[in-house]
Amino acid sequence: MEKWIELDKKLNLLIRAETFPVAVKFLDAETQIPAKARRPLRDLGVKMAPCQGAGMARRYGWSVAFTADDAGCAIADHTYGWNRLPDPQGAVHFLTRMRYVSDDKAALEALSGFRMLELGRAPVVLYSPLGKTPFDPDVVLLYVNPAQMMRLIHGATQHSGKPIQGTFSGRASSCTEGVIGAYLDQTPKVVVPGNGDRVWGGCQDHEMVMAVPGPKMESVVEGLEVTHGMGVRYPIPAFLGYQPVVGFRVALADIFRPEKTVPLFGERPGNDKK
Repeated sequence: MEKWIELDKKLNLLIRAETFPVAVKFLDAETQIPAKARRPLRDLGVKMAPCQGAGMARRYGWSVAFTADDAGCAIADHTYGWNRLPDPQGAVHFLTRMRYVSDDKAALEALSGFRMLELGRAPVVLYSPLGKTPFDPDVVLLYVNPAQMMRLIHGATQHSGKPIQGTFSGRASSCTEGVIGAYLDQTPKVVVPGNGDRVWGGCQDHEMVMAVPGPKMESVVEGLEVTHGMGVRYPIPAFLGYQPVVGFRVALADIFRPEKTVPLFGERPGNDKK
């Protein structure tokens, strides 16, 4: 769709992320899955975590669709509604044995903090590069470094002036704190990728994620354009208009003048004096 192609081009100019922005769409039925979209189980022979689908979209340029048959992550099964936990004890056992939490009470607190998708049906989730999305995305995921994140925050707050609110658990981050959180609250979310994002989704040490509700994406880009036009931009234009000095005391222009460098280096030893 032309609108998303244009926004993708602008993001490439304004942010210059290493990987493609990812459009996330909740489809109504499997019949809506694009013909060329890959299905993890059907086409790759494995069940996968949704963060892997996002990784393939942003790194390979693939469209990847998930149904309950394709999902291979218990947390996503629960939070997306493919296979919601009837009893929390299995999750409590995992969280405590992995030492993510200290006891059962803390495990239940952590579990209750997971954002959960409520569509009234089992979802079909499509991940596509933003510039190739066949649908208006429900959420856009942008994988960026901290400086690029700063610029995205500028864009997201330019119209309202209100700071972005977020939650940071280090667990189920891009899928639950990011995709579901942004969709339910209809506000951008800053996400610190979790362990699963890194182990299976391919997130690198320097990467953060911003999850933007699809209807808010145009506003974020407009905010980026306005601030970019005033000189707040990426790559960061570091100030270079200063006179360089050596050792905090001698101007670089004077390093071949002994009368200037003696206070810094001392007298030249050896054959200076006969």
